[in-house]
Formats: sequence, C-alpha cells, structure tokens
Amino acid sequence: MKNSKILYILIGILCVLAIIAGIYAQFFVKDVDKNNVIMPNINRVDDNLISEKTQEELKEELMGLFTNVMNTTDYDFTNIKKLDSQKEIVYSAFDIQKQENNYEVDIHLPVINIAGEVVTNFNMITQNIFANKASEVLKSNNPYKTIYSVNYVGYINGDILSLAIKSTLKEGNNPQRVIVQTYHYNLVTGEKETFADCLARTGVEQQEAQNKIQRAVKTAADEANILLHSGYSIYTRNLNDAIYQVPNVTTFLLGQNGKLYAIFAYGNQNYTSEMDVVSFE
Repeated sequence: MKNSKILYILIGILCVLAIIAGIYAQFFVKDVDKNNVIMPNINRVDDNLISEKTQEELKEELMGLFTNVMNTTDYDFTNIKKLDSQKEIVYSAFDIQKQENNYEVDIHLPVINIAGEVVTNFNMITQNIFANKASEVLKSNNPYKTIYSVNYVGYINGDILSLAIKSTLKEGNNPQRVIVQTYHYNLVTGEKETFADCLARTGVEQQEAQNKIQRAVKTAADEANILLHSGYSIYTRNLNDAIYQVPNVTTFLLGQNGKLYAIFAYGNQNYTSEMDVVSFE
C-alpha cells in the first residue's frame, strides 16, 4: 500500500513536469520540428529547414577568395598539353603594383597555360576585358585619378578547372565598377563546362537552383527598394530578366570542395559594384 502511494506521487510529479515543459515550449520555443525536437531559428524554405547566408555574407565570402592563387589539389597534368611547358597550368603573366599622380593599379593577370581553341578563346577574353584596360590606364594622361585592380582565383574539382577574375575600377567621379569573368574547362574532354554541368556535379536539381536564384534576387530587389524609398541611389534589378534563368547563367565559380557560386555581377554591363551571389553545395 505504501509503495502504491509512492508510485502515485511519482506519477503526479511527472505529470506536473510534463505540463510545465509544454507551457515552456508553447511560449518560449520558436520552432519545433515534426519529431518534437527543438530546432534553432533558421529560415524555412519550401518546407525544408535551410540555414542560408545573407547576401552581404556571401559577397564577402566570394570576394575573399580572390587571392591570386590557382588551387590545383595535386592534380596530375602529365597528359595536358601546355602552351609553355616551363610554367604552371595557370600563372600570372602580368603583376604590377604602381601609383602615379593620375592612377593607382594593383594588377595580377592570369593566363590558362593549356593548348587548344577553347582555352585560347578564354585567354582572348581576358586580354580584351582586363589586359587592354590595364594598358589604357597605364598610358592614360587623364586629369582625374583612376584606381584599377585585377585579382583572380582558380580551383580544380575532379577534372574541372575553374578560374575567376575580378576587377575593380574607379575612374574620376564615375561610380565604382566591379567586373567578374569566369572560365570552366574539362581537362579530360577539352570542352567548356556550363553552369548546368556544374549543378549536376554538385548534385543540385536545376529547378531547385532556379528557385533559389529567384528567391535571392527578389530579396535583394526588395532590400534595394527600401533604400530607394529612403533616398539612396540603387541598382534596379529586373526580376524577369533572362539572365536569372539557369541556362543563361554564365558567370559562376566551382570553388573549394565543389562549392558552386552563381554570380550576377551587374558591373559587367554597367558602372556599378552591385552584385548578387547564390551558393550551392
């Protein structure tokens, strides 16, 4: 009889504790998953719990990658035909840091050291976009000051060589402009790699990628509109622009450990440093 009373008392205590826990969860816990496991506060997207970095965090992360290094991860280049057998697979052909009255430059211009038409076209684009501008700045006698920098980063994931080049240009009173150019080359097939190819390698479905791009750009556009209404000058995004469609994404980077970045650098076409970055891993 005594043991029964003790048992009833214990059961009563457990019931009270359960009620207290329920009240605490209702008023103080902000998110509980389907298995009643308490989860941290994170963004809920498409009914899946995904922790996503902000645009500022992603842009800072991406910009931090441009260290003028080609990360080859000990890849065997024995069967790769180089343009110059004495040089690395990607090397800086032009390094200059110089300051004069009318310009200040910090330029590291890479060359992909592989023979073949695809890579030749890559290097020609680098010449036209970055090298020619560097030459123009160095020869300029403009009365205003120009600040120009070029940096790069490269990675090899599997058999894919990825190279990204970023330039920052400030000419006189013009807005600062940031240009990003990227190249992706299959070292086995000798072909250009597309964004869709890299998505497949990352294991991301194209529709999933499309949804994430649209969310990111819409969020950036909404934040820009808030600044616009506050009197700031902002870059206006057209959410219906075809550049945001997966088949049309041409600026992207397959980075360390296969982390994929889609990069919408609006300075590629306009005088602006604004960009949106979407990551997949």
